[in-house]
Amino acid sequence: MAKHFFTSESVTEGHPDKVCDQISDAILDNILEQDKNAHVACETTATTGMIHIMGEISTTCYSDVAQIARNVINEIGYDNADCCFDGSTCAVLTSIDQQSPDIAMGVNESYELKDGENDVNNQIGAGDQGMMFGYACDETPELMPLPISLAHKLAKQLTKVRKDGTLDYLRPDGKTQVTVEYDGDTAVRVDTVVVSTQHSEKVTLEQIRKDIIENVIKPIIPSNLFDNDTKIFVNPTGRFVIGGPAADSGLTGRKIIVDTYGGFSRHGGGAFSGKDPTKVDRSAAYYARYIAKNIVAAKLAKKCEIQLAYAIGVAKPVSIMVDSFGTSEYDDDKLAKAVEKVFDCRPNSIIEQLKLKETKYQPLAAYGHMGREELGVRWEDTDKVEGLINAIK
Repeated sequence: MAKHFFTSESVTEGHPDKVCDQISDAILDNILEQDKNAHVACETTATTGMIHIMGEISTTCYSDVAQIARNVINEIGYDNADCCFDGSTCAVLTSIDQQSPDIAMGVNESYELKDGENDVNNQIGAGDQGMMFGYACDETPELMPLPISLAHKLAKQLTKVRKDGTLDYLRPDGKTQVTVEYDGDTAVRVDTVVVSTQHSEKVTLEQIRKDIIENVIKPIIPSNLFDNDTKIFVNPTGRFVIGGPAADSGLTGRKIIVDTYGGFSRHGGGAFSGKDPTKVDRSAAYYARYIAKNIVAAKLAKKCEIQLAYAIGVAKPVSIMVDSFGTSEYDDDKLAKAVEKVFDCRPNSIIEQLKLKETKYQPLAAYGHMGREELGVRWEDTDKVEGLINAIK
């Protein structure tokens, strides 16, 4: 591919959809702390003055979901009427039932186990059917695509300067977007940066634009990727006072492209937040990233996409696909055979390998689930490099 452009976006933790993701994952964290074997599918919606928590949860513990939701909202910064939403005074509604017994019978006891295969990793079946994708490339140190990596860093910086008081007129809602120009597969420059941030009504647009460029954009975007033709848009509508759930209703899982690779890779299955790790929507997507990252870290390919597919109630994946986009000296079939030798893709094994019952999920609910090396999540480890190199010989 010759010269082309690719754009990815991120959002801050105050974006309405991310408010919902964080509430769902905070509830999940609270339940898993008390009951490691709980089955949780927790969805949240948000709108003006109201949070609605719903879903299917089977657990032996008690979780004060309403108070957890209020705490999350206040920690984000929606703690007074000036921000258009207040965690202390908003309504919190709940509509929670147990997991369907028809689903549970396949998760608790897999198809293989019923068929006499007593391997410990055949104990549980996949929590749903579907196909999950993982991706890695060598564009950044964390082996993520550059556009989404920069967009997330801008969103985190936007939140940082709000919370540390550097720009005390900022409010929690915000979005970032980065367009990168490529020459073939090589990123050569940043073409466009867009930052939209909620703010108090007392500050001028001129001041916002000046402060965002100096305190958010310049500290994050590498100077060697900027040139005189780089375009910067800050609050291009001219005003962003009304934000958060008061401006736009929120829903768990709606920012799945932000959560993964910014559109650089395909996506399958469902969203992540609020789901316990027996749901392969979540656990297999993490594992596919783990496989892809180790392939790229082993320098077996410059970029790699993995697809894992499952049948509900069945432990073994129905298919494993490797696509190296022509960047490997090995054909994709040989890479796939090496993957099957090194990685056990059954749900129980994934949960154990990646320590998914011990993982804290709320910190992942904003700024992406992939490439988060600073959180110490296991799917970002590159401990299978040697095994892959040996397996492909």
